[in-house]
Amino acid sequence: MMTTTTTMMMISLRQSRILSRPLSKAVRSRHTAAATRSKTSEAISSTAPLALAQQQQQQSFQNHASRTILVLATLAAYRAAGDDDEKCSNSFWDVARCSARNLGAEPVMLSPKTEPATGILFPRLCNGMSLAGCGVRIKWRFVKVYAVGTYLDPLAMSVVKDDERELKKALLDPNYPRTIRIVMNRNLSIDKYTSAIIEALEPRMAGQDLDSLDEFKKMNPPVDLVQGAEMEMTIRGDTLLYKNAVGGLGQIKSAVFTRALCDVYYGEDAVSPSHLEDVLKGAKGF
Repeated sequence: MMTTTTTMMMISLRQSRILSRPLSKAVRSRHTAAATRSKTSEAISSTAPLALAQQQQQQSFQNHASRTILVLATLAAYRAAGDDDEKCSNSFWDVARCSARNLGAEPVMLSPKTEPATGILFPRLCNGMSLAGCGVRIKWRFVKVYAVGTYLDPLAMSVVKDDERELKKALLDPNYPRTIRIVMNRNLSIDKYTSAIIEALEPRMAGQDLDSLDEFKKMNPPVDLVQGAEMEMTIRGDTLLYKNAVGGLGQIKSAVFTRALCDVYYGEDAVSPSHLEDVLKGAKGF
């Protein structure tokens, strides 16, 4: 009996010593990690509803903005078509106006415009501007190299649209913002593409600011163009914003360059007469 009691006392004393002994680093680390996970889980569970609400609000705003843009684009483009019953029926205007007032409804979206010589499609909007017209660039009398479209600011052009002489002057003025969108109709080496643009620009620059031609060439990577490749040239005053065929962006600051580029596409000797004709027709409808 004494032996059993003594043994139990010794075990109890040993357990108390173990419990009172400081925890090892490994044990303390496991306890700390467990506590951290618990706090993190509590924090996530408490912030999850807020994050979800913010995400839903942002998505709702994006959807709302998209519907607004589509409705405005529809109204602007059909207004550009004029009051001809064949192009714009009263019933459509009723739908469009209703959609503009009630943005919760599904808007009517216009289909892209087809450039007739190549069959290449041009969306109605680009860089916040509306499509005025499109045409084809022809070399050696029969080679359809690319389709080209012009996007204009309808509000800016509305001041001059009723006077063809003033409209032509505005198209030659780089202070009227526009985007020139080029879509390749065939494969072409990048050297031939840049050389053709530079050859058209240089005589129109009268020996001024020719360094900008080298800048333009450098903005095009050494990758040959394939059918369907797209380039965008946005003109705003003395600034050209350029997006090359691989999506790279560049900028040229030169009033001489932008004015010459306007003359290339909208001057008396425009490189694409069909494009200029269609742009003049479309701009009058803004």
